[in-house]
Amino acid sequence: MSTISIIGSGSMAAAIGGRVAKAGHTVEVVSRDPAKARALADHLAAGATTGTYGAVPAGNIVILAVPYSSAAAAVADYGNALDGKVIIDITNPVAPDLSGLVTPHGSSGAQETAKGVPAGAHVVKAFNTIFGHVLAKGGRLDAFIAADDPEAKARVSTFLESLGLRPFDVGGLQMAQTLEALGLMMIGLARNGAGTWDLALNIDLG
Repeated sequence: MSTISIIGSGSMAAAIGGRVAKAGHTVEVVSRDPAKARALADHLAAGATTGTYGAVPAGNIVILAVPYSSAAAAVADYGNALDGKVIIDITNPVAPDLSGLVTPHGSSGAQETAKGVPAGAHVVKAFNTIFGHVLAKGGRLDAFIAADDPEAKARVSTFLESLGLRPFDVGGLQMAQTLEALGLMMIGLARNGAGTWDLALNIDLG
């Protein structure tokens, strides 16, 4: 197994970290607030460690588990420390009133984040269509990924499979626009038509 670095210490970081630790990987938790990183690492146990914010992450796969509003700043804080890393963007750039997405027309949160990473880093969109508490429950869930680099996409697919998830490749990073719209739809469905947040998208291949 390998080391997976998670930037962030909120509910999604905890949900993903729990799944990663259970799969036997080593989790490195990094946060602007070292106390929050330490608390999450202690909660995860299983040998979870903490890293220094802005320093080179221990893992070759780095999960950016911060709100979209903080993503660009986090990437800028790390700068060249992310060179050569595969960066998983889990954000849903939704407006506070849930009226739509806050990204520029024709772009996505993942594409905007990708503009700030070093040339040797690769951004992969994943996890944004799975609610954290559903992920934390366990079970085989479908996970959609979008990326331009085939090798990065393959590595993330293998990683997702190790977590007991079923990865589905939806195309290049421009497809993150569709995945983020799908994330917004999931929130709308939970708040309105489904009446519950205990839901997940599943592909039926018949």
